[in-house]
Amino acid sequence: MSRILVLWAPDWPVVAATAGADVPAGAPVAVLANGQVLACSQAARADGVRRGMRRRDAQSRCPELVLRDHQPDADARSFEEVLAAIEQVAPGVAPLRPGLCALHVPSRFYGGEAEAGAVLAEHLVRLGVWDVRLGVADGLFAAEQAARQASAQDSLVVPVGGSPAFLRDLPVDVLDTGRDQPGEIVGLLRRMGLTTLGAFAALSAADVHTRFGSEGALLHRLAAGADAQPVSRRQVPPELAATLAFEPPLDRVDQIAFSLRTTAEHFVADLADRGLVCTTVRIEIDAEGQVASTRRWMHPRWFAAADLVDRVRWQLQAATIDAPVDAVRLLPDTLEPLGDHAESLFGGGPDERVERGVARVQGMVGHDAVVQVQVQGGRGSRDRHLLVPWGDKPVAARAIDQPWPGTVPPPAPATVFERPQEAWVVGAEGLPVGVTGRGVVTGEPSRFRPVPDADWLPVASWAGPWPVDERWWDVASSRRIARFQVVGVDGSAWLMIVEDGRWHTEARYD
Repeated sequence: MSRILVLWAPDWPVVAATAGADVPAGAPVAVLANGQVLACSQAARADGVRRGMRRRDAQSRCPELVLRDHQPDADARSFEEVLAAIEQVAPGVAPLRPGLCALHVPSRFYGGEAEAGAVLAEHLVRLGVWDVRLGVADGLFAAEQAARQASAQDSLVVPVGGSPAFLRDLPVDVLDTGRDQPGEIVGLLRRMGLTTLGAFAALSAADVHTRFGSEGALLHRLAAGADAQPVSRRQVPPELAATLAFEPPLDRVDQIAFSLRTTAEHFVADLADRGLVCTTVRIEIDAEGQVASTRRWMHPRWFAAADLVDRVRWQLQAATIDAPVDAVRLLPDTLEPLGDHAESLFGGGPDERVERGVARVQGMVGHDAVVQVQVQGGRGSRDRHLLVPWGDKPVAARAIDQPWPGTVPPPAPATVFERPQEAWVVGAEGLPVGVTGRGVVTGEPSRFRPVPDADWLPVASWAGPWPVDERWWDVASSRRIARFQVVGVDGSAWLMIVEDGRWHTEARYD
């Protein structure tokens, strides 16, 4: 039987979230998913933060906690560098998830299983992955548990045939893979008094299958060390980058752009043959044998050959390169399936001339200086606005499909003021209208001034109030308001709020 080596980098979501960020070394960090702690650093655990905690509980345990939202794509991209580094010394790595991978032990090449683990650990430490742990066993499950018990930058080798004895004293909680059914089975095993893998493995396989089904039978085989799951090697991704070298070097932008056209066409065609398109490309320009300019370009749809040539031209015009250009490289950063970007049956989509114009401006003023408006979740109209750099995928800070009690009913107003405008609403006697703590209007609105420079208007109709009590647990940012929809006799409609007895206008319905 081929022996399995599992490599585990603990807290990988934290490593990926803090890579290149301005986070002090040793600071407590937590990565959140759906409002709960998905992973946390060692410093955060020392202060009592644990996986599964709610955001508020984690911050109460550690006020200095640095919070980051979970980005699965960033985890996978950063772990790709680790996989590539492993393949330099041991081919055939199989990624299990970001931070965890497996491969057949190359013991004969390095002189032994522990020696092979030491070579891999040293190689990854040079890459900057300091906390890496390795486990070797007969099966994948036992090797993973060995890696989780190993010390940093060290290997734990389970002897051949020793997996059942190694697993015997481990708690049954290690069988919980995070899915619903295994979690239910593990909980039931604890209630039955079977708290270790050895106690579970001692049961009859037939009885386990009858009681727990095929999922329970699989967990029973894992607990007994009879894991026959093979390690499927990943296919090394093809080299999709395109490079054009100039001999002799060129110093004119038009010559470089003209020469690059064929290379750009081959670059796009090679991706299309694999059913892919490039939505983010990194362009590197060499001069005198060194990288003189590098820039990451994004496209709201996908890059065609003409788009790539334009980006190279714009990058050359914006960069200050004192020497002739030796080479230009096109490096695909983000690839997506071609089917996701196919033209619709009846056309549509953004105008290519608009895309090129906006991308040109973005190249001159900076990527974050040109933004587009997207919609995110929120109660108020201003809260639902989300500004995203042109070409980036909108990643809403707040989910749209979540319930938002106190939100404004549709239709949404067309004009939303950047800052709420001061307003006045009075009753028939001329007294200001307010809202009590129980959400009751103190008087029926009769006249109002929606903005400071407007005349008083009689109220034709109104709706509300919609009370909102936001962040009541935080004294600094708590807010209690009530929203109204008010229509004047001239037909104008306004979205207004009252807070602490003062009125403001948030938006206008056009």
